[in-house]
Amino acid sequence: MKLSTVGIAALCLTAALAGCGGPAPSNSGDAQVVDGGTFTLGLSSDPGSLDPQMGAGSTLFAVTQFAYDQLVSVDDRTGEIRSQLASKWEVGTTTGANTVTLTLTPGVTCADGAKLTAKAVADNLNFVADPNNKSPFLGTYLPAGATSVGDDAAGTVTITLAQPAPFVLNGLAALPIVCPSGLANRASLAKATAGTGPYQLTEAAPGDHYTYTIRDGYTWGPGGATTATNGLPDTVVVKVVENESTAANLLLSGGLNAAAVLGPDADRLEKAGLFTATTPAIVGEQWYNHAAGRVTDDPKVRLALTQALDLDELQKVLTSGRGRTATTMATNEPAACPGDSVSHALPVGDAKTAAALLDEAGWTAGADGVRAKNGKPLALNFLYQNSLGSSGDAAAELAVRQWKDIGVRATAQSQNETTLTGTIFGAGDWDVAWVALNVGSPDQLVPFLSGPAAPQGTNFAAISDPDYDAAVQKAMAMPGKDGCKTWLDAESALIAKAEVVPFANDNVRTFGKGAKFETPGQLIPTSIRMLAS
Repeated sequence: MKLSTVGIAALCLTAALAGCGGPAPSNSGDAQVVDGGTFTLGLSSDPGSLDPQMGAGSTLFAVTQFAYDQLVSVDDRTGEIRSQLASKWEVGTTTGANTVTLTLTPGVTCADGAKLTAKAVADNLNFVADPNNKSPFLGTYLPAGATSVGDDAAGTVTITLAQPAPFVLNGLAALPIVCPSGLANRASLAKATAGTGPYQLTEAAPGDHYTYTIRDGYTWGPGGATTATNGLPDTVVVKVVENESTAANLLLSGGLNAAAVLGPDADRLEKAGLFTATTPAIVGEQWYNHAAGRVTDDPKVRLALTQALDLDELQKVLTSGRGRTATTMATNEPAACPGDSVSHALPVGDAKTAAALLDEAGWTAGADGVRAKNGKPLALNFLYQNSLGSSGDAAAELAVRQWKDIGVRATAQSQNETTLTGTIFGAGDWDVAWVALNVGSPDQLVPFLSGPAAPQGTNFAAISDPDYDAAVQKAMAMPGKDGCKTWLDAESALIAKAEVVPFANDNVRTFGKGAKFETPGQLIPTSIRMLAS
């Protein structure tokens, strides 16, 4: 899953996360595909540590795809599980235990030439499964309580689950696997790569750029992808470009081959005829800090803050008029549980209703119009991602004005993804945050909506809702899509109480110049094709 404006990582924060089939690129034209060259990708923030199993941001997930593979992949068109590091898989019950058995694809090698063994894969899974390691993928891409054993002679990995997990393979399709050298020296993964992926990191300049070089002999990519395919770049440069207008200018000038642009700059790129790949995603999702001592730990305050907002207007401003109301909280295509858990559940209100709720909660307006309780003003620290661009700035300003109308003083602050995720997962100083968490199946949301609060767990909003927990237990016991209604009802109940407020979806556009590619969740490295013009 990913926390992002593009459909986790972890949290894929920007994953099925990162499906692998992908739709046919649009606007590809008749440009001739050329082999080799350099592909330059712009990202709105630096990924920070490059350890692929220890970060929740979409920027980390984006760069992870170049150097690492997953055990299986998800066909973006059909939602079917496909091969990658594993060529076969079986989900079933053996001697009363829920098990997943995967047979590794023969001949997979790491960038350093070492063979990827079944034991190494099991070691990866057991690392993520250990709560002491605090991987954000525990409970998201790998069910809590899972234990794994690798049989090198048979080339198989057996995962034993502590309880049923209806979408376990979808989670494994987003969990990157680290090679033995990285497992032996975990600290090295912060600035280097140790994976089986199509590219290898060859230069790291944090805050500026990361350079990846193609690997020869790579044949086990999603959908049978190989680095021998004509049109792949020899070199990939990931460049950090925080300002969206700057990224747009670089695209037009040829300084970038690809970048996601959400705000008004997207319109001029579209008018310029640039190649476009679209990704349906949640882009507006409001979270409250439920931790004790925060003003937002009061359910009446959360509901009042939600009712004070014109969510339809916010959606239009945030998406520059191109978006729509959110539908489900697990929206990455192909969504495991399609439907609508959101639109009918969003709290409806107005300024008067919201003000009355705050009165009930003991927050009374003073002579200056600002509400206070026991001498403490009702003030909010409101964070949002810089990747939302100028439209995000405008939407945040609108929210601040609407809260001011009911006597709430909110200070809005734009942060890049790395800083923002560090704040919310580090139990930092925040009350309201716009963080779009994009995942493909509802079980991947569970660690973010329940369980240990940050920094001990990934429940960064410190949500505690017994009704949701009970619904999760019921849904987890149902096979696959049989539990979808229960999952969607659980989401609706959270939203109706303003525990979390998804309010905007959009087709996020990744623009390209001099190249085409596919972006089902994240840009797929093996889908890149360099163009002659």
